[in-house]
Amino acid sequence: MTINFFDDASWASLRPLTFTRPVADLRIGILTIAEKWAKYFDADFGFNTQDYLSIKYASKSNASLFVNGSICPDHNLLSAISALKTGDVLLSGDIIIAYAVNENLTYEQARQQLKPINYGTDFVKINFLENIFTNNPSEIRKDFELLTKGRTSAKISSTNQLLGDDVFFEEGAKAECSVLNSGYGPIYVGKNAEIWEGSLIRGSFALCENSSIKMGAKIYSGTTIGPNSRAGGEINNSVIWGNSAKGHDGYLGNSVLGEWCNIGADTNNSNLKNNYAEVKLYDYENKNMRNTNLQFCGLIMADHSKSGINTMFNTGTTVGVSANVFGGGLPPSHIPDFSWGGADGFESYKLHKMFDTTEKVLARKNLKFNDLDKNILTKIYELTATYRNF
Repeated sequence: MTINFFDDASWASLRPLTFTRPVADLRIGILTIAEKWAKYFDADFGFNTQDYLSIKYASKSNASLFVNGSICPDHNLLSAISALKTGDVLLSGDIIIAYAVNENLTYEQARQQLKPINYGTDFVKINFLENIFTNNPSEIRKDFELLTKGRTSAKISSTNQLLGDDVFFEEGAKAECSVLNSGYGPIYVGKNAEIWEGSLIRGSFALCENSSIKMGAKIYSGTTIGPNSRAGGEINNSVIWGNSAKGHDGYLGNSVLGEWCNIGADTNNSNLKNNYAEVKLYDYENKNMRNTNLQFCGLIMADHSKSGINTMFNTGTTVGVSANVFGGGLPPSHIPDFSWGGADGFESYKLHKMFDTTEKVLARKNLKFNDLDKNILTKIYELTATYRNF
């Protein structure tokens, strides 16, 4: 089977994280949304996404199933989608879940041309940024079952204290002298990942392939550290997409970090307002603050962004793509894409300077900053110019 994942209106409401990727490439739980579906269906996949992203995230010409990239799979959805016949579209109210065709129809064409099949069961749909961390604990549980069912964990060192029975280590994973408590949710440690001495970890928790937790870290439930990352300090109910670093002391809570981010030493974010009021996040569509209806909501940081040492992020802060934040005081709750500065003010982060830094960042992992990614970032720089009022 081959699947194309399509972006619906949620692509816009999930900016700035989706400026650099289709919705289905968001990580929630252990896997990205696309990887979940592909694992369940044993399928190859592509993306029907924004034109400028399609140079990297291409569609598959032989796809026969099209799935909404903002929807996370579950067993009921899998059964309903498996039952679709060619020419059917699965609907939940106005939401298009999936459709089966032998041509590359857009989801609006599918709505108009195909036979509607109504779906009446609840499901997880990622419409807003905060949906990623609020749904992360349950998605870790689902992905843990998907990845470990019928398998046996690699050996876990006896120097660790294990509480509960839901701890799974992939081949090459290591941990020493740490407390791993899966009584509140499963703990998954990916291939060649490592938990350093003295770490305290409470599930649900996922440490993905080739990542590490530094000594003395305190990790709370609902946290995912994506592949090729390093994490330390205190982290609670947060998702790091991958290829990022939050390696030092400092608090990260109810937050999402993208790819190629770096958090400076002793950076902290607030996730609860002093007056316990509901937290608002910046809305790119309306260029104003949107109420999340949550008391706990921290930092959203898009790809290629960084903070200097001792940076303080206020409750409900959104940092755009390729921003560099530093200095004393509290910067504003919306830091535009390609910004350079802090509480004392911002200036535009010139594209050629950003490219120079990114080339060095990728070189540390023996990767080349290619023209394809440069073209995508150039387009994002142009798309976000209206948000930079300096």
